[in-house]
This record gives sequence, C-alpha cells and structure tokens, in this order.
Amino acid sequence: MTQTPTQPQARAQIMIPAAHPMVMLLGSGDSLLRVIETAFPAVDIHVRGNEIRATGDAADVALIQRLFDEMMLVLRTGQPMTEDAVERSIAMLRASGNGQGEPQGETPAEVLTQNILSNRGRTIRPKTLNQKRYVDAIDKHTIVFGIGPAGTGKTYLAMAKAVQALQSKQVTRIILTRPAVEAGERLGFLPGTLFDKIDPYLRPLYDALHDMLDPDSIPRLMAAGTIEVAPLAYMRGRTLNDAFIILDEAQNTSAEQMKMFLTRLGFDSKIVVTGDVTQVDLPNGTKSGLRQVQEILDGVQDVHFSRLTSQDVVRHKLVGRIVDAYEKYDNRDSHKRK
Repeated sequence: MTQTPTQPQARAQIMIPAAHPMVMLLGSGDSLLRVIETAFPAVDIHVRGNEIRATGDAADVALIQRLFDEMMLVLRTGQPMTEDAVERSIAMLRASGNGQGEPQGETPAEVLTQNILSNRGRTIRPKTLNQKRYVDAIDKHTIVFGIGPAGTGKTYLAMAKAVQALQSKQVTRIILTRPAVEAGERLGFLPGTLFDKIDPYLRPLYDALHDMLDPDSIPRLMAAGTIEVAPLAYMRGRTLNDAFIILDEAQNTSAEQMKMFLTRLGFDSKIVVTGDVTQVDLPNGTKSGLRQVQEILDGVQDVHFSRLTSQDVVRHKLVGRIVDAYEKYDNRDSHKRK
C-alpha cells in the first residue's frame, strides 16, 4: 500500500522585540491572532512569551513571517492594528507573491501608514493597495478618474486630498459637484426653493466635509466661496482656475455633460471624477459619459484611470459580498441575453 507523500513542512521562529507589547501584536483576547489562524488553517501557530512559532507549508510560513514584520512596522508608527487591517495585509501579501522573495509593489505597512488628513483625532488614510495607488495618482496627475463600486472610498479619499490641498495652499478653493437627480437634472418637479431641491443630492458631499473639517468653519468657507458645493449644471460656461474640482456620481452624466465638465479645467487646477459604471440611472438610450470617456481619453497624457473593485470596499464586509453577488448576477444575465 503506497502512502500519499506529504507536503514538506517548514518551521519559523519569530522573536518579537520587547518594545512591542504582545497584546498590541496579537490583539485583545488574541483577536488578531485568531484572524491569522483563520486565514492559515493548515499552519500551526504557537505563542510563548515574546516568541511566535509557525509550522506548515513553506509558502504560508514565509507569508506569516512577513505579516508579523509588516504588523510591527505599522505599530512602530504608533498606529494600532485592527482585525480589518490584518485581513487586508494578508490579502496584499498574497497578491504580491505569497510572501516569498522581494515584495512586488507597495507593502502593507506602506499602504496602512500613509496619512492623508487628520481632524479631531481621526486620521484618513488608504486601507487597500488600490486605494493607495488612487491617492498617489491624484498627486501625480491633473485629471484622475476613480471608477469602482459603492464603498470603495472613491469620493471620500478624493475629498480628503482636496482638503489637504486647500490646507497646504496648493489650491485656493474646492469645488464639489454632482449631476442632480439624473443627467437631465429635472429639478423643477421637486418641491421647495432651488436650495431645497438640490440639497438632497449634494448631502453626501456635505456629510464627508463634516468628517474632514471643523463643522463650524464649513458655512464660513462656503460663504467666502472657498468651498462650493453645486449641481453639475452650475459648471457650464465657467473656467475653474486654482481649484480642486471633484465630480461625483459621474456615471449619471451624459457624454455632452462630461465633455462640458472636463473642459472647465483652468490653470493650477486638479480634477477628480468618481463613479460606478454599474449603477447608471440615466434614461434608456442615453450613454453614460463615464463609460464613454474611458475610450476617448485612454492613453492621453496626464489623465489617469484608477479602477477599484469589491476587494477595496471599506464598509461592512457584507457590502463587498453584495457587490460581488450583483456582479455575478449581471454577468449571468448578460450571457443569457446574447
């Protein structure tokens, strides 16, 4: 009777310097350790004092070694590790080649410790590799498109970069805009004054601003024109100089509106366009400007397209699963129609 050959087992001994309290590394009640054990069910992980031992498949053990190195680098910055951060670190290491050899691209510590903005004790930073690359692209390019599903931080990170640019005097104003209701912007059917009509569609932008600035300063900045929040129709006929301009929900712009918006770009300005091409609310027959612009501006210098996926969703874990489920359903549905 022949025996099935077993996978060669590797062993690693990881010594944690005394400067890193084990509770910070393993989590309260070993919560972070449990995340690692769940991610590597075939690896035996034992902790004794400041020593961690891992036994299992060579690739998994090498990845766990790198994971603890990355966690210690993050902790050295004074930033705590969370269960979510550990899960995202594991995903990044797996994507970069199972932790063997030199890392490809940015490391988890580089991603998780890149601070964009701090306000009232809260720091805004990217949480995934694609988010970091999106933020870096905003620094490097004049026009950036952030395309991806709900919850991937497209608008939130762009607004954080806008506030950072304003505070560091790179720009003198921030302009935030969205297509109201739908591409036709039929506001006249809604009750109330013009402000009452447009306010519900711009409310998410106000909510994000409140996270990033002292709420008492926002009315003053808006009254001075330093921050402008307006529907897309208000952009027509203007040239926007020395500004950080964000177009949100861009999937609901028509091709003509997208061209109109992009040609508002003035000197010393930056544009970020965000949207989700799977959630177009345009009337039948109207082509989304966000879908079309990807073909038109592909390869144009100083224009960058950042694409985020369900892996970059930073809301409740279930949101990422919902996005995946809808994507699978849409793919099945499109195959049936062919």
